[in-house]
Order: sequence, then structure tokens, then C-alpha cells
Amino acid sequence: MAPHLDVPSPAGSFASNFDRIAFRAATSSDLRPSSLAPTESHSPSSSTYENDSVEDGDFHMTRPLIPGVYVPTMCFFNERTENIDVDALARHAVRLAKAGVTGLATQGSNGEAVHLTHAERQLVTLTTRKALNEAGYSHIPIIVGCGAQSTRETIQYCCEAWEAGGDYALVLPPSYYAPLFAPSSKTIEEYFTAVANASPIPLIIYNFPGAVNGMDLSSDVIIKLSQHPKIVGVKLTCGNTGKLNRVAAATRELSKDYDPDKPDFLVLAGSADFSIQSLIVGGHGILAGLANITPKACIKTIELYKAGQYFEAQRVQEVVSRGDWTAIQGGVVGVKAGLQAWMGYGGYARSPLPKPTTEQINSWKEGFRELVLLEKSL
Repeated sequence: MAPHLDVPSPAGSFASNFDRIAFRAATSSDLRPSSLAPTESHSPSSSTYENDSVEDGDFHMTRPLIPGVYVPTMCFFNERTENIDVDALARHAVRLAKAGVTGLATQGSNGEAVHLTHAERQLVTLTTRKALNEAGYSHIPIIVGCGAQSTRETIQYCCEAWEAGGDYALVLPPSYYAPLFAPSSKTIEEYFTAVANASPIPLIIYNFPGAVNGMDLSSDVIIKLSQHPKIVGVKLTCGNTGKLNRVAAATRELSKDYDPDKPDFLVLAGSADFSIQSLIVGGHGILAGLANITPKACIKTIELYKAGQYFEAQRVQEVVSRGDWTAIQGGVVGVKAGLQAWMGYGGYARSPLPKPTTEQINSWKEGFRELVLLEKSL
């Protein structure tokens, strides 16, 4: 599918003007969880993470993107008030870090970013950064979902992500006015270029047609954008391994001194059910929601393949893929139900998402059983 309809639009570009937008940079005193509490009709629940100060020494530091398993983390809420449960957020982040994941991502679809205010998004990222640092995992990078429908707000999200301790911005293309975009992907290219120029942190392109009215960025567009010095990766949730192969091969060839352990442009599969498939065609790992439940199994799949144990990797991949099908069918509601059933925490999604029925909970629990048993054996 083409990135957008080739419908004529007025000539000229508005994107270049955003390079000159000045957004306020927070001082270290602004970066307390208590100062990020929303001022609307809800506020985060009481927590030890609300009043502690942030250590600046390892808050902003260089955290390179390397191949591996990245996890788009869940956001947890108080069941009664739907306020953010920052203690659960912190414990979850540390659990994943202890399992050996390469990086975390906040503000994705699994993190219910569309249900959060700007202040709540900052609180989630800051809580995650602080929890990792305090547990001895300050080296783990945090990717932050920053996509919005306007160039201006996307840049604002990028600035806020940096203020809260984020290292990279994961950016979806805008899609609401896609029929009015300039032809031949010009509007999309200008959008990503303008955001990258203005953002204080590097960008990762997020290609997820299901979240943007079917817009599916082509490999040509992604490869072209990869040449921007501040666009450093892509997450392909489209599931197109041919596209992934083309992007991985082209960006590898464009690299001056390609280092497979630290590529200039990181190419990630967006789902755990094609982990080894993506590695075969040159991908560098996954950024997958299933790892919220079973991070060790996701890591093991990749480790076995890289060790040349292809048969064993295939067998683990089969278990992971069956478990991922349960996650795909249940979405964020099902993954939270699985976490609650097997790990003892997770709770419910924010309204208007419904609470699962008893029948659904039991079905999802069974759907994850084989995978969780594998996880517990590792």
C-alpha cells in the first residue's frame, strides 16, 4: 500500500519553519515526579516516586541503540480511580531489566499513550528512568512514543520526552489529513525531517499501518529518511519481512563502517511472532509487546538463533508465536489480563476500554500458558 493517496495539495512547504520553534527546556528542579502531576481532574496516586529527587549524573547520558529485545511497556492504573500506579510502573520496569532486555519503550499502544495527558506521559517516562537508575540499570535506553498529528505537537512531545529522561523518540507518521498530503510522500518526508531537525533526541520511525488509517511507509521512504543523521532506526509492525530486508540491506550498505553490534540504523521487527524471520533477513531484534509477559522467552529466541542453534530457535519461536497470537487477539486488555493471571499484577486498561469478562480472562490465561511455562523454565 502506498504511504498515502496521491491527491494534489497546495504548493509550498510549511515544515521548514518548525526548525526555528523554541520549546521550553525544563530545569532539573522541574523534573520531579510531583511537579509532573496532572493539573486536570485526576492526579497520580501516592507513591514513593512522587517526592524523591532525581539524580542528574546518570539522567542524561549516551545510551546507544544496540541489537536485542526492546519492550513497549504497559501503563498501570489504580482500579478505583484510574490514576497512574507509578509503583507498579517502577516494579515492572525493573522486572524487565532484570530479565535482560536491551531497552524499554514508553508511550506506545501497549502503554495506552492515547489515554494519557502530556503531564502523565512525562510522569510515566520519568518514573521508568528513575526506577532503572536506582536499580542499577542506568545504561538501559528508553524509547518514548512521540507521534502526533501536527509537526508542532510532535516536536513538543520529543522535547518533553527528553526532559523526562527519554533517549529516543518513536514517531508514527501523521494520518488524519492524509488525503490532503503532497504526492510522492513529500509531506511525510518533510514531517520527519522537520521533527528530526528540532528534536533534542534522535528519532525512530514507527511503521504501523493499523494505527494510522492504513498508511504503510514504503522501504524507499524509510531508506531515504534513514540518511538523516538524527533518524536512527525503524520499528516495522507492518510485518513485511521483504521490506525489513530491503531497509536493513540498504542502510547497512550506506553505513561507512558498519558494526553489527552497534549499527548506525537499527531495524526492529514490531512483533515477537517474526523474531527469527527478521534476523534471517538482516534485522537487529524486536520491539514487541509480548515481552511484557515473557521477556526471557523473547530473548532466548534471538540468542539461540545467533548461536547457530537454528532448530532450537525455531522450536522456541513456535511457542512464542502461539503466545503472541493470544496477545494480538486480546490487545492491551488481553496482555494486562495475562500479566494479572500469571504474574499477579496488571490490572485493567483505562476507560473507555472495557474490563474483560471472566470467560475472556480464562481464555487468555490458557492462551499464554505454554509460553509462561517456557518463561519460568529459563
